[in-house]
Amino acid sequence: MRVQSSATTAPRIAVAADRDRSGLGTLQAALGVIAFSLTFPATAWGLEGFGPWSLVAVRSVLAAVIAGGCLLALRVPLPDRRHWPGLAVVGGGVVLGFPLLTTLALQTSTTAHAAVVVGLLPLTTALCSALRVGTRPSRTFWTAALVGAAAVLAFTVQQSGGALSTADLYLFGALLVCAAGYTEGGRLARVMPGWHVIGWALVLCLPLTVPVAALALAQEPVHVTAHSVIGLLWVAVGSQFVGLVVWYRGMAAIGIPKASQLQLAQPLLTLVWSVLLLGEHLPVAAPLTAAAVLVCIAVTQRARG
Repeated sequence: MRVQSSATTAPRIAVAADRDRSGLGTLQAALGVIAFSLTFPATAWGLEGFGPWSLVAVRSVLAAVIAGGCLLALRVPLPDRRHWPGLAVVGGGVVLGFPLLTTLALQTSTTAHAAVVVGLLPLTTALCSALRVGTRPSRTFWTAALVGAAAVLAFTVQQSGGALSTADLYLFGALLVCAAGYTEGGRLARVMPGWHVIGWALVLCLPLTVPVAALALAQEPVHVTAHSVIGLLWVAVGSQFVGLVVWYRGMAAIGIPKASQLQLAQPLLTLVWSVLLLGEHLPVAAPLTAAAVLVCIAVTQRARG
């Protein structure tokens, strides 16, 4: 019987391990996208009982309390000083900037419209990653990414009639700050666990979010309802903490550009939730956009950078 040498089997084991890691990373990033796809409907529910500033500040405080409790319970040491600037970017983009800007937009925009505008986030994140991290995806990757972004943009323009509103400006600003936060968080997740990244970013923002929450709750009217409480809890726990934990772990495993393209499916998922949870009208063009987006995701996941 022929016995394979260790020199022959070792590379095969390494390849299998890489495939398993890539598969797990894709699954984690996909779970993050599912969690994020519920953010806009949950925010709309939260706005039924809370003002925009109250909702954003309280969700951040609640998420920080959960994250801080986990960090203390597990006796996680403080990050190296060299990582704090990056954590500040994550905090400014993901913990504060994106939630605030999208919440302000959802005061006048439907969740369906907001979802398709934010559908440009994967391309924005890939561009930010190329500038910040120095990644160089292949032409096939960029072609598929641009086609997917164009499909989402065409869907947005078709639904809005080509007019840009104040809500759209908030959403475009949210794209920029979130892409920066995702890129920096994905970079940090390569040197520390993903949940440490978002956990410390949330804790870092506490000196700002606690007084803002107290002031906002005193100034904005609060009408507690079942929807508003469920919405608040989801955006605090599901979107702000758990979703970002698996998302950053996924980005660290498969790379920022490829993980970001999974988010092309997010606006279509949000459209489904907006119909099921909010009773919004689902545009006829949604299935066609979904098909184009899924094809683009398949291509970008196979393309090599």
